[in-house]
Amino acid sequence: MRRFAIPTVIAAGVLALAGCSASGTDAGDGGGEEEAAAIEEVGILVPADPGGGWDQTGRAMSGVLVDEELVSAAPVTNEGGAGGTVGLASFANERDPYSLMVTGLVMVGAVETNASATRIEDTTPIARLTDEPLVVVVPADSPYDTLEDLVDDIAENGQDVVVTGGSAGGADHILAGLLLTEAGLDSDEIIEKLNYVPNAGGGEAVTMLLGGNADAGISGVGEFAEFVEDGSMRALGVSSEEPAALLPDVPTLVDEGYDVVLTNWRGVLAPGDITDAEAQALTDLMTEMHDSGEWTAVLEENGWTDAFLVGEEFDAFLDENVASVSDTLKSIGLVE
Repeated sequence: MRRFAIPTVIAAGVLALAGCSASGTDAGDGGGEEEAAAIEEVGILVPADPGGGWDQTGRAMSGVLVDEELVSAAPVTNEGGAGGTVGLASFANERDPYSLMVTGLVMVGAVETNASATRIEDTTPIARLTDEPLVVVVPADSPYDTLEDLVDDIAENGQDVVVTGGSAGGADHILAGLLLTEAGLDSDEIIEKLNYVPNAGGGEAVTMLLGGNADAGISGVGEFAEFVEDGSMRALGVSSEEPAALLPDVPTLVDEGYDVVLTNWRGVLAPGDITDAEAQALTDLMTEMHDSGEWTAVLEENGWTDAFLVGEEFDAFLDENVASVSDTLKSIGLVE
């Protein structure tokens, strides 16, 4: 089985994030030995437009951090574009050490497909938070009754079939390529036939689908579930090993005959030039948030799997993920 899942146990300018400093600490002084002060405020950058999974994650974090009185404020700023690499470019050198940027599998792929000069390796990894399956949907009046109907039509009619989702090279794009690989298409055929229209945020994909400007969409289960439930979209398959909690009646891709499992992780990074003490303070903050009852409720409400990972384990996971995604993108023709 092709397992591209993240195991559950496994333009740019200076960004102004309001009031994020803790008293008594200078950002980027390189010392790393001093004890950082308690974090009073933390700014959260969502490197995508409103409405998508990263935006949902950032705003959920902000709510929990403030409601649980872990910080006094956690303002969220959106800076979308190019799969998160626009936000990444400004964030990597952010001067306020107590800043967090939402990241995930989408950004790992976008760094490669956009040949981004700024990479995730230029930031400080803090925590992996969640893991979410993807879902393939079509408008309610679509002629596609099954996933096979859709994939076969793409294989036969190529560019006439519009598939939309998140950024180029992200999890949604990768999944579309893997489905065509499973259907027997090689890299050149995938490049020729797959008409994938990327978006900076999940809200744009919804607009395209409901407006009749796309034949199918791929995104996280949490972004499309409400539209499946209200009948405006139909779900053809989810990309997890087991049915998704938010869409329990939707078959998996494997059930539909496509031997692919792909899930989308999300987490947070800090600026690159911060001290060890500042990184530890942010790690402790994320650990407190993760351990709260309100965060547990957020996971259940959104159908997100708890995939919490910090420290050296998260560092190692990121290194492995960057390498594996790069290889996958090459194998399906998205990068050379």
